[in-house]
Amino acid sequence: MKNRTENRLLIVIGTIIVQMGLGTIYTWSLFNQPLVDAFGWKLSSVAITFSITSFALAFATLFAGKLQDKWGIRRLVAASGVLLGAGLMLSSQASSLGMLYVLAGVVVGFADGTAYITTLSNLIKWFPEKKGLISGISVGAYGTGSLLFKYINGYFISSFGVTSTFLFWGIIVLIMVVGGSFLLREAKVASSATTANGAQKDYTVKEMLKTKQAYLLFVIFFTACMSGLYLIGIVKDIGVSLAGLNAATAANAVALVAIFNTTGRIVLGALSDKVGRLKVVSGALFATAIAVATLSFIPLNFPIFFACVATIAFCFGGNITVFPTIVADFFGLKNQSKNYGIIYQGFGIGALAGSFIAALLGGFIPTFIILTILCIISLVIAVTIKPPFQGKKEKKSNQKLPNMQPHTRTGL
Repeated sequence: MKNRTENRLLIVIGTIIVQMGLGTIYTWSLFNQPLVDAFGWKLSSVAITFSITSFALAFATLFAGKLQDKWGIRRLVAASGVLLGAGLMLSSQASSLGMLYVLAGVVVGFADGTAYITTLSNLIKWFPEKKGLISGISVGAYGTGSLLFKYINGYFISSFGVTSTFLFWGIIVLIMVVGGSFLLREAKVASSATTANGAQKDYTVKEMLKTKQAYLLFVIFFTACMSGLYLIGIVKDIGVSLAGLNAATAANAVALVAIFNTTGRIVLGALSDKVGRLKVVSGALFATAIAVATLSFIPLNFPIFFACVATIAFCFGGNITVFPTIVADFFGLKNQSKNYGIIYQGFGIGALAGSFIAALLGGFIPTFIILTILCIISLVIAVTIKPPFQGKKEKKSNQKLPNMQPHTRTGL
């Protein structure tokens, strides 16, 4: 028992190191203006890079589970760390937007997503009795990496310039991810019948896609991701244009988002083990709907603006944390990486959808109204959805009851 505890502790430490390295990609906003100043590109064109990164990250999760089956968790994460570091280091030599999109966008995003979902899913498998808490620790480390490297990369940019920063950043991330991978061990899952929720089977991807629950969970996750990711991308602009704040004050909201996003991941992840995962998601969607509606209809000032931003960031972080465990609860642990990879596409699509809706409808407020409606719809789904195996049990039970005699039931 002692050796098992020590092994699991090392796996937690390794996962935290890897996830912190992966989370550094969320410092991309620091690079936009320096790249514009260095190369004369349009700000909007440079900003597209992170959308490409986010989409590639989500797309990679579709293949990560299969790659893990072939290579094993340690080799796959180490290879992802090398690819991630190389992508960033080579970005220091990018002389065109096309090269930047391929290197900092596609390559970095794909490597990041591959290591992210496999290390997260693997750690959850090691702690089936505390899936929410352990998911919060893992995903919280991802957010912490983003928060810490806002200062580290900011220092590098101001001291050495944007191109050299890519080089330094790539070296550090390569060391973190590859180094952390040596502490990882493959989790072995015998059966989902031993999980706390009583699941009787491990669903394959094909079996999962035949259930209505997979699509309903996708809608919820898409809504949660679009709400949080859209806010992250435009939070400073909202403060200036809607709340009337000066640029310096509004910029503080960027740090606020990072802090509450990380806090939400840890707090709501642990809470989900105690009160239930769907209850946590329902509460987060309800709070997000109120906050987004407030941004849409209430005249904003400093405290109202920051309260709404903090609420949305906190709930977004929590939903991102709880959802992998919901997928495990619904469809079993054995194929967690593959199944969650399908649902996780809501992240990539959500990253793009907010900007497209804003461009189509013409601004912040119409987009917030759409988000409010989506949050309400997703809240109804979260309150009513049940795991697929429960539905099957109930259906079979109802079919048998008419054929059972009263004395037979009493005898049982």
